[in-house]
Amino acid sequence: MPLPTEPIGSIPRPAALLDAIQGHTAGRIDDATLADHYVTAVKDTIAQLESLGSPVVTDGEQSKPSFVTYPLHGLPNLAPDGAIIPFADGHTRQLPRLTAGPFRYATTVGEYLRTARQFATVPIKQSVIAPSALSLIYPAEGIDGYPREQFLADLLDNAEADIRAALDGGADSVQLDFTEGRLSLALDPSGALLDSFIALNNRVLDRFTPAERGRIGIHTCPGGDQDSTHSLGVDYAQLLPRLFSLHAGRFYVQLASEAEPDRVLAVIAEHLPPEAAIFIGVIDPIDPTVETPEQIRDRVLAAARRLPVERLGTCDDCGFAPFGDDVSTSRDTAFAKIRARIQGTAAASETLGV
Repeated sequence: MPLPTEPIGSIPRPAALLDAIQGHTAGRIDDATLADHYVTAVKDTIAQLESLGSPVVTDGEQSKPSFVTYPLHGLPNLAPDGAIIPFADGHTRQLPRLTAGPFRYATTVGEYLRTARQFATVPIKQSVIAPSALSLIYPAEGIDGYPREQFLADLLDNAEADIRAALDGGADSVQLDFTEGRLSLALDPSGALLDSFIALNNRVLDRFTPAERGRIGIHTCPGGDQDSTHSLGVDYAQLLPRLFSLHAGRFYVQLASEAEPDRVLAVIAEHLPPEAAIFIGVIDPIDPTVETPEQIRDRVLAAARRLPVERLGTCDDCGFAPFGDDVSTSRDTAFAKIRARIQGTAAASETLGV
């Protein structure tokens, strides 16, 4: 069987959808018209992925306002002045702040998956946000009458429901986006924050059976937004041994944009849990240059010298537009890079005889 290859998640939105979102914000487009634009974008995204020969597809996160805040969209108990995430180029993203309890998801990925299943003819991977990311919306000063432990209990219940909506809704696999893992080491080099994130995520993962966890993966990257990252300077060797203590059956690890990929592969080889599948990033979404299939092939072959081929797959480093307003990468460039990943992985499979 050829080496598996999968997209990570977000694809740049088409211009018509971006225009419709702006029109809806300005009051020129109603909810139903905007919803039609979302469905059209999902249909086109899946069709293009399948036309490239992608054995697994996603909906490209066309309908999500962002990969992290989709469960919060429309909640009344939020303020805009939450935690700030700084990026290397100086721009920031800001999370909302929870103002009162109880905490509930306004949206689960089930509705995104139902739309995608109308159009996909191959397996679908569904991305969800890790509960550790959403834990950051609880204010440091606390909330009167709603202690942090109650918030975390509610968060875990909702995160579990989000994952189950994907598993039970027909997703072939579920990917927990955990970009805050590497970021946590930039914020707290002691690793205490990272350890708390991992413990929280494991509290959710442990609610699933071993067979279910085999369909659940963890994605790590240094955050990609507007052609910048928030934690690429953090040494992967500080993150990966702890990352592999997460109770998941798959790991999607950004690698193409690493300065020393062979050193990272050595760390992966040393700490990868037995039986876990490892998908290495062979496409850098931030680099405007489209990789060649030959480059991808060589990256895969380098990984195969370190990692068990029977558990090896490929992916993109990160999503191409994880925030809805990110237009730093064109839709055409994203699909060209994905084509190279698919072709390069197939070439590596042939060389390896798998």
